[in-house]
Amino acid sequence: MGFSSQCIYLALILTLGALTSQVAARTLQDVAMREMHEQWMAHHGRLYENNQEKEKRLKIFKENVALIESFNNIGNKPYKLGVNQFADLTNEEFKASRNRFKGHECSTKTSSFKYQNVTALPSSMDWRKKGAVTPIKDQGQCGCCWAFSAVAAMEGITKLKSGKLISLSEQELVDCDIKGVDQGCSGGLMDNAFQFVQNNHGLTTEANYPYTGVDGTCNTKGEANHHLLICSKYAFRRCQKGLHQVTDRIANT
Repeated sequence: MGFSSQCIYLALILTLGALTSQVAARTLQDVAMREMHEQWMAHHGRLYENNQEKEKRLKIFKENVALIESFNNIGNKPYKLGVNQFADLTNEEFKASRNRFKGHECSTKTSSFKYQNVTALPSSMDWRKKGAVTPIKDQGQCGCCWAFSAVAAMEGITKLKSGKLISLSEQELVDCDIKGVDQGCSGGLMDNAFQFVQNNHGLTTEANYPYTGVDGTCNTKGEANHHLLICSKYAFRRCQKGLHQVTDRIANT
């Protein structure tokens, strides 16, 4: 065997060895990812209809884990991403399952409500530092973001007006505010939620009417025990014409 033939033979061996190592590494990564996915499924109680669905979800899971690791490795953000219960969903699937907000156009009707004149505006406002935000809540698979949004606003204004931060009931809105646009887990609108609370003379607490994450029958006993009372002197603004107006109102609250 000539020298050139030996070189070619050696190069082929080295190339084959490198390819074998790469395949082995990919195999180990795939095994590790499958084990990670199995552990994730057990932790979150996730079951799939068949192997085809499981393979599809595994692929999405791998892509999301890769995205999370890539983001965290950059290291220039004030926060980190983590693998949570939504890790086998695409971004489109996640938004479709959570965002059932029924949007609207701004009203052209005039209003007698006016903002007070404010000259010294803060550069930012963090309502958490004011103690006006309750701990993080999870709406689960129910598309009732409209109820959580409305309740968060009412919890905040209750704290600012009464000095007490009390977790209020999203489930009351999901179960009981169903005679108009608002339809529980199928979507709704914050404006209608505010109007429901006004008409109903209040909203009960989370402790009294706990969240279940599914459409249910209105619990009239729980609904009758109201903590938050909305008086007629409070008005809910549907749309704002400018960000500066919103800032003025926040600064003067």
